[in-house]
Amino acid sequence: MERPIEIAIVGCGNRGRVYGQYALDEPGRMRIKAVVEPNVYRRELTGDKFGVPADMRFGSLDAFISSGTEVDAVINATMDREHYATARAIIGAGYDMLIEKPVCLAKDELMELYGLAVEKGVRVMVCHVLRYAPFYVEIKKRILSGELGDIHSMVTEENVSFHHYATAFVRGKWGNSDVCGSQILMSKCCHDLDIITWLKSGTAPSYVASFGGLFNYIDSRMPAGAGERCTAGCGISENCEYDAGKMYVGKRLWNYYATEYLDSYADRDSQERLGWSLGEKNPYGRCVWKCDNNVMDHQTVMIEFEDGCTVSHNLLGGTAKPDRTIHIAGTKGEIYGSMESGSFCVRKPDLEKPEQYNEETVDIKAGIDGHGGGDLRLAADFVSYIKGEGTSVSTTELGDSIYGHLIGFGAHEAMTGRKVVAIRRLKHGKL
Repeated sequence: MERPIEIAIVGCGNRGRVYGQYALDEPGRMRIKAVVEPNVYRRELTGDKFGVPADMRFGSLDAFISSGTEVDAVINATMDREHYATARAIIGAGYDMLIEKPVCLAKDELMELYGLAVEKGVRVMVCHVLRYAPFYVEIKKRILSGELGDIHSMVTEENVSFHHYATAFVRGKWGNSDVCGSQILMSKCCHDLDIITWLKSGTAPSYVASFGGLFNYIDSRMPAGAGERCTAGCGISENCEYDAGKMYVGKRLWNYYATEYLDSYADRDSQERLGWSLGEKNPYGRCVWKCDNNVMDHQTVMIEFEDGCTVSHNLLGGTAKPDRTIHIAGTKGEIYGSMESGSFCVRKPDLEKPEQYNEETVDIKAGIDGHGGGDLRLAADFVSYIKGEGTSVSTTELGDSIYGHLIGFGAHEAMTGRKVVAIRRLKHGKL
């Protein structure tokens, strides 16, 4: 009988618990042995969820490493700003690792971590979950089959819904780059930039340019009658789509973020206590036009690859409907699809048809939960990777994640400097 691999979760926020869910679904393949988290609420919540003994619940990474606890691998789901230091320590201690994206916040840090992993012989996989969504896997297979010919252009789009954007990128953990360390392009669209480089695998990006800004969620656009907090004297809360009471208590949208700011772990299921906290000190109770957010709510990235292929990616924050779309054009045909709908069309020129093209609709029917079904597929692939069972077409080893990150770093430099930024080609794993 096979032994499940034993995992330590470092960083017990939502993402750590999501990947850890695989241990509950497939206990014969994976087991959570330890959790590492300074925040008591998150540490106890995660420890309880996975049945981790009290002596395996650590308040710091140093305490975990110095304990000498033996595990097969670590899931590093810490916040963006903490990735570099924690990854360096985890790799240095010799643990294999699954790390949340972005891997780090600067290209020098990225290349250092890659070099250290190679030196230590440590296997590192990156949480680019969209690679595992059946929607994108099928598109990748179509490209690999050659039926589209050579890809010469691509347009991708991420539409972040108003409730998601308001929660994560205005009120929440990724709203201020000075605090979290990441611009929204890396904290949100790192997935999309990776998909672009994955679909162009084998061809390196050469140049990147970008434009964007923060247009809507600013003090000067605060409607007349709005208050500092939605549930404490706001004059427009009844008709405001961003009302925190309706969003986190009434509809329970993204409420797992807001409940982390309750005073007591024992209050985690109390909607009454959550509602009270939104009117007092909970950051998720703030008016979206009166926060300290500074990340973009719209941005366009333009990329040229070394074979002449051009790509544009558009981030739209605050849309009514969430969705990711993709349009790929090749010398023999094209693909257009929507991840939320779970389907795409393959079109090819055909003069014999009334429309002068033929069309095939591919319906994936995978749903949109867990990044289009990618979250737990990634966890399963990581287990296979650590067990030595081989890799899949989606496996994101650290070295394969570098170009997507370089595009993101370069795009921010291009946008702030009003210039086109060259991306150096990797040679033997080095810039």
